[in-house]
Amino acid sequence: MERSLLVGGFGGQGVMVIGQLMCYTACETTDLEVTFFPSYGSEQRGGTANCYVVISDQPIGAPVVNVMDDVMVLNDPSLVKFQGMVKAGGNLFINSSIVTTEPSRTDIKIIKVPANAIADELGNAKVANLVMAGAYIGYTELLPPEKVLATAFKKLGAKRPQLNPLNQAAFERGMEIGKAAKA
Repeated sequence: MERSLLVGGFGGQGVMVIGQLMCYTACETTDLEVTFFPSYGSEQRGGTANCYVVISDQPIGAPVVNVMDDVMVLNDPSLVKFQGMVKAGGNLFINSSIVTTEPSRTDIKIIKVPANAIADELGNAKVANLVMAGAYIGYTELLPPEKVLATAFKKLGAKRPQLNPLNQAAFERGMEIGKAAKA
């Protein structure tokens, strides 16, 4: 089993947090092999950001591949730039609250997640990335959700544990969307 994920968006959207959440969970709670390869634009907040994640039960030959099993886009420029990297039959996760461009691909599964709308409903726009992470886990079942959530509590909630219920609610709402898209 080997699964590759590319997450793309603007700096400040939690692109790296999504990738790190998957990597830390796989590294710290399973026997799986992991690579994480971040790429930042010249700016930090508001600039482009993406990361490549590969999780496998075998040694990983390269941290970056040309064709991904899964691509997650959080903005229009990332959709335009990265939708071509999804392998035929792969999955494209779209933050439909922000992405207004329709994908041009018909040979992939499109999973639309209104992440920002859900985050706003929950009262904090910063948890949109956890909604997306939840949708990814709910759809792919790549990692045990309880372990991903525990990692979020450990990594994100260490400084502000009062936010753990909000993070959990965001993750669980995303999971519901991911599971529903799979059905």
